[in-house]
Amino acid sequence: MDLQISVFLLFLLLTAGFSCYECSGFVGCAIPYIETCPSGFSKCLSVTTATLIAGVSFKKRFKDCVADCANGSMSQSTTKHSSVCCNTDQCNAQDAPDPSIVPNGKTCYTCDEDSCSHILSCSGSEDHCFEATVKVTAELSGVIKGCLSKSFCNSSDLFPSMSEVFCCKGNLCNSAESVTQSFLFLCSSLLCLILLY
Repeated sequence: MDLQISVFLLFLLLTAGFSCYECSGFVGCAIPYIETCPSGFSKCLSVTTATLIAGVSFKKRFKDCVADCANGSMSQSTTKHSSVCCNTDQCNAQDAPDPSIVPNGKTCYTCDEDSCSHILSCSGSEDHCFEATVKVTAELSGVIKGCLSKSFCNSSDLFPSMSEVFCCKGNLCNSAESVTQSFLFLCSSLLCLILLY
């Protein structure tokens, strides 16, 4: 009889599946609920986002099951993200810490509504610059730039809306102007070569 009960309990544990806490909100994740993760989602994520708009700071917390994630932080012109990734059952009970605001001496370009030539002071563990395409809708996309932790460069799924992520190390290495100028110089050189022959 004891063997049957043990086998039944083991069956329940094995079929319950991997689970994480899930929630999203500006106040915080005071009442998260436990979600059984879909197949292929074997990590738990906790993110804290701080956004500064017209001098007022807004914080949003997010927790969920994910296929891939990384520990670290990322900054853009007015937004900072702090991420904690783990791979044990319900390991994302704690909120991710508030993003660091202490400058670390690194600088990267960032974008606003007018241009991508503004200089951003990186903070915390942000030791790389990045440039990425963000898809807002099926027809609308844009470029974002900023600072991030190296661990985010190695994550295959940084944020679902981001694609074509380019990471580099070194102050202001994410300048589009130098890439565009090099590309235009190469194109004009090839055009001249074709026209001369």
